[in-house]
Amino acid sequence: MYDLPSDNPEEPGLPDEFHLLQPELLRNTFRPPSYNFDRVFTGSNLNLYYNPLHPQWYKRPDWFAVLGVSRFYQETELRLSYVTWQEGTNPFVAIELISPGTENEDLGKNLREVNQPPNIWSVYEQILRIPYYFVYNRYTNELHCFGLMLNRYQLLPINGLGVWLEEVELGLGLWEGEYQGLTRLWLRWYDRDNNWLPTSTEQEKQRADSAELEIARLRQLLQEKEIS
Repeated sequence: MYDLPSDNPEEPGLPDEFHLLQPELLRNTFRPPSYNFDRVFTGSNLNLYYNPLHPQWYKRPDWFAVLGVSRFYQETELRLSYVTWQEGTNPFVAIELISPGTENEDLGKNLREVNQPPNIWSVYEQILRIPYYFVYNRYTNELHCFGLMLNRYQLLPINGLGVWLEEVELGLGLWEGEYQGLTRLWLRWYDRDNNWLPTSTEQEKQRADSAELEIARLRQLLQEKEIS
């Protein structure tokens, strides 16, 4: 991890502000109920190295999640990159956010020469075999959902709020609401009861609101006792 580069400033589709906020919301709401918090790793705009025969080849997912690994490298360090042959576990889900000029790459429509690194689609589908792959175009609000079936990505239908991933007991869909002061459609995780999972900030507000309601209830009880 320390010997391989963690950034390439010449790579097209460099992160804009949406590429910072959307992965943050995904990370904040990705809480598989069957996995402990410290055994799930999520990364965004982090080099993902996938081939030990070509150790300099990498992809840089806008967001991805790995199940059953420590949140930290060797249990203690923040990761600079994710090296699959070193970690021993491939991502479970990957998400690409289309930028101007990256649509063909993200959707596997461009071809590479034999001596060149394969495109994103080929790496996720054929090399890493990531079970779920989502591509979101924020300019058109189109969400493409793919699941690995018989060694190939197949288009998944959107039902209800989005697409349900039974293995993690979570669904991914498009939520319209305000995040970081901006109201628009956002990718967001939801639970089995079709509730959008709250962020840590929203959880704190919910606890504060509940506490205020409880205080108001107790005051009302005291007033009633005094009157009686």
